[in-house]
Amino acid sequence: MELQDAITLIQPAFKANNSPMHWADLGCGAGLFSEALAHILPQGSTVFAIDRAPQSLIPTTQNVIQFIQADFTKDLPILPLLDGILMANSLHFVEEKHLLLQKLSTLLKSDGQFIIIEYDTDIPNPWVPFPISQFSLLTLLQQCGYDNSIKLGTRKSVYRQGDLVSFLFSKK
Repeated sequence: MELQDAITLIQPAFKANNSPMHWADLGCGAGLFSEALAHILPQGSTVFAIDRAPQSLIPTTQNVIQFIQADFTKDLPILPLLDGILMANSLHFVEEKHLLLQKLSTLLKSDGQFIIIEYDTDIPNPWVPFPISQFSLLTLLQQCGYDNSIKLGTRKSVYRQGDLVSFLFSKK
């Protein structure tokens, strides 16, 4: 996936806003979606890119991408209250999704949002051990109090097991 593809999957979540924001990209990997966030967010924003493996992220905008090496499922670092959390292909590594999402909700401002990108399948494989289809994802987030959901985009999977689907979840 290229940077523009990542931007396209999340861009519809963002309305015109000039105030700097704080977002976390959990399970950021090489930082593709961290970079996409940095391109979209207002100037002066910070993206906390969190992954358990060391990464060398190079910001390409005037926003800060701060890499933090941590396992977001176990030991989240202390962060300021977040405007949003992005999880792109990382929730499918979590078996106890409900517990994690409840924990993550405490990191969000009252109007904070989740952007979640996942494969639309419930069939596990070695690379997607705990998959979550879009129906299961919508149900899970609703159970966690995120009643508003917007489907942001879909992209064909190169692995042919469920398309990539991106959603925005909020409580308002």
